Amino acid sequence: MTPIATRALKIRNGAADIVVPVSIFAPQQSEYGDWLCRYEIGWPEGHRIMHGAGVDAMQALVSAMQMIGAELYSSAYHKSGRLYWDEPGRGYGFPVPGNIRELLQGDDATYL
Repeated sequence: MTPIATRALKIRNGAADIVVPVSIFAPQQSEYGDWLCRYEIGWPEGHRIMHGAGVDAMQALVSAMQMIGAELYSSAYHKSGRLYWDEPGRGYGFPVPGNIRELLQGDDATYL
């Protein structure tokens, strides 16, 4: 299956950055009637595959994006200040659930 959206984050690692690909796939209806939206994060220590869920495709997509944001902001790479997207300290461009909004930084704290 081909992703519908991708983003390349980076981890500062001395002279050479490590690329951390994030991919989101189109929501699909499950056999039970709910919707699932798969996403993948290519962490250096292993590829993580998860999904957001919802009562419709839109809710599943929003759930997946919030789960990505939560995983990024709770990662050891974020806590160490080594994870970045465009510029260090500006955020990653993903929303997070309301209970961890205090972790947002840079543009994410302003616009999300």
